[in-house]
Amino acid sequence: MTPVLRTERLEFVPYRPEHEDHFVALLRDEEVCRWMGQDRAPEPQLREVFRAILTDVYPEHWFDVWGLWLADAYVGHAEVKPTGNVDGHELITALAPAYWGRGLGGETVRGLLRYAGDTLGLSEAYGMVGAENTASLALCRRMGFRHVRDVVGDDGSVTKMMVIPVTEGAAGTPGTASAGDPV
Repeated sequence: MTPVLRTERLEFVPYRPEHEDHFVALLRDEEVCRWMGQDRAPEPQLREVFRAILTDVYPEHWFDVWGLWLADAYVGHAEVKPTGNVDGHELITALAPAYWGRGLGGETVRGLLRYAGDTLGLSEAYGMVGAENTASLALCRRMGFRHVRDVVGDDGSVTKMMVIPVTEGAAGTPGTASAGDPV
């Protein structure tokens, strides 16, 4: 079962039915879709995806997925899931544009990395970042991610595959949170 996680400012909460409109609004936002490297999906399709999280992903324990909350405000989405690109797990995050530039992206990734190492026992985690997403690439560099390779899509778009160790004390261990901080 996907647990509730906490960082200094954020609460990672497994989605509940009443979160559907937040999820849909986030993933219908043109800026969010642009930086996630995906087309803006129709609202009914996103509602189906959300319901599948509740009816399939959680009950079948396929992977962990959360809504991100800052106090009582929904600020984004996070996942740790097996990746189809390599043998490993990928971290996926999306923040609402109103919360960009506040350090919440780094805080989210640090929380996911602690969970990946402490709970899932992973030694490394991957991220896929669009080559044009300079802000996210800069965050990855600051946190110690290493570029693995470029993945070129059918449309010619380039996504950077990044990797980072998640074990405590490894070179590139991200951020400033200590191992004793609550996740």
